[in-house]
Amino acid sequence: MDSPPLRPISAVPSHLSNGSSPLRAPAEMRDRKERENLFASIEASNSRQRTALVFDAPNGYSANGHTSNGTTVGSHNTAPLSTLDEESMAHEFTDAIPSRRRASPPTPLGTSRSQSPFTQHPTIDFDGLSWPSLGTRERKEASEEEKEQRLTKLSGALKTVLECLGEDVDREGLRATPERYAKAMLFFTKGYEENLYDIVNGAVFHEDHDELVIVKDIDIFSLCEHHLVPFTGKMHIGYIPNKRVLGLSKLARIAEMFARRLQVQERLTKQVALALSEVLQPQGVAVVMESSHFCMVMRGVQKTGATTTTSCMLGRMRSTAKTREEFMTLINRR
Repeated sequence: MDSPPLRPISAVPSHLSNGSSPLRAPAEMRDRKERENLFASIEASNSRQRTALVFDAPNGYSANGHTSNGTTVGSHNTAPLSTLDEESMAHEFTDAIPSRRRASPPTPLGTSRSQSPFTQHPTIDFDGLSWPSLGTRERKEASEEEKEQRLTKLSGALKTVLECLGEDVDREGLRATPERYAKAMLFFTKGYEENLYDIVNGAVFHEDHDELVIVKDIDIFSLCEHHLVPFTGKMHIGYIPNKRVLGLSKLARIAEMFARRLQVQERLTKQVALALSEVLQPQGVAVVMESSHFCMVMRGVQKTGATTTTSCMLGRMRSTAKTREEFMTLINRR
């Protein structure tokens, strides 16, 4: 009797199919510290507990009670933060920060990236969501009736905005504007609800390729969370495979998912890099983004020619200068 044909082994990492942790084997832990620090940075930039820095205060004190050289205001321990162990660091933060804000301690001015993994937040939670907002689950699981109520509430809020601007909300051109804008805002922020599992959709394949894979000039449209005006530009994504490759269109889809949120460019760049690292566990990941921010073009300083460039490098892309230089050379070649 003929034996049944063998089924090919899926290239999709096990942690994407069964939810188990990807951080087990030593080879898979090479970026762990970098990831933890980036998790902390993203969590801090998402937090409503951030405090402004008082640059003109004595000795460069920040508003949270820390000096620019890493010491704590009012503390008897005047050693730089870099010389303190983790326990004493935590103690200093606990004493200096009010209890209502201890859940997410801010990073002092003198603390380097490698010393500040105070908070950790997984790239993918158990539902496949990545850094969801406070009301994401409620919005994602809403019934049709609840969606209609949300749209009506948002439309009413926009009508109030128009009235405060001195406009006649009943004139022909503006009569349907609140509802149109409400629908547009829900589209602009649809990335919160998208699921990384669904975006990848099993498009991870075994391939014996260990050289750079780059998709560049990905158009990005996002909303600045400070002024709710757009910033637009290009994103370049590269990685060095570790026996797995991802469908090329998925790189653009991952970038789109994080762009369709209220964002800052620095966080957007890191989120794309971490998501790709989580999905593929590659040897290295690099993400570079160049964009123009309308909050400094249409208002404020009004510099129409200014562009902002951010980058995030992980693994070999961060540790090996020649590999990083190759990536930068390739994305700048026209």
